[in-house]
Amino acid sequence: MLNYLWGAMILIGIVVASFNGNMPKITQAILDSSKDAITLCITMLGIVAMWSGIMEIAEKSGLIKALSKKMRPFLSYLFRDVPKDHKALDYISTNVIANLLGLGWASTPAGIKAMESLQTLNKDKKVASKSMCMFLIFNMSSLQIISVNIVAYRTQYNSANPSEIIAPGLFATLVSTIVGIAFAKFMERCDRRR
Repeated sequence: MLNYLWGAMILIGIVVASFNGNMPKITQAILDSSKDAITLCITMLGIVAMWSGIMEIAEKSGLIKALSKKMRPFLSYLFRDVPKDHKALDYISTNVIANLLGLGWASTPAGIKAMESLQTLNKDKKVASKSMCMFLIFNMSSLQIISVNIVAYRTQYNSANPSEIIAPGLFATLVSTIVGIAFAKFMERCDRRR
């Protein structure tokens, strides 16, 4: 559906531009955007490689495991249906750590593994469990200390201070995480009362 919406908006823009005599501007914008897209991809490739390498080093050095242990009490509170020694909590921890660093692409494999592990605990395989819903909300709210992607985009487009987004980003993701967790816990209590 979204593809049709974007396609329609592009076609309408081209038709309106052709009637207004702005086709040369559209052509120039397409060429400039293509160049910018390639440059941004190359920049992001370097950043992805660097942070993925840092995550790999952190995992092999045992830092991820140590941080996961520190997070266990909090995660056990959030995911009460998950046994304390279950592998799902390790995947959730890795996902959360990657999200904290603003590495959405690095958190995705751990998030998929976490959902697969949570599915093994799910009694009704056709309906998401409470833990799966909680993880989805927690993952989507994505508390971030460092917004690596946004800082990279701002650097690419010559921002005077690319890192000034860190504090507002931290605040916004903190609020969204707290609201998401509160909502999920509220829904759990409502479900228990039924």
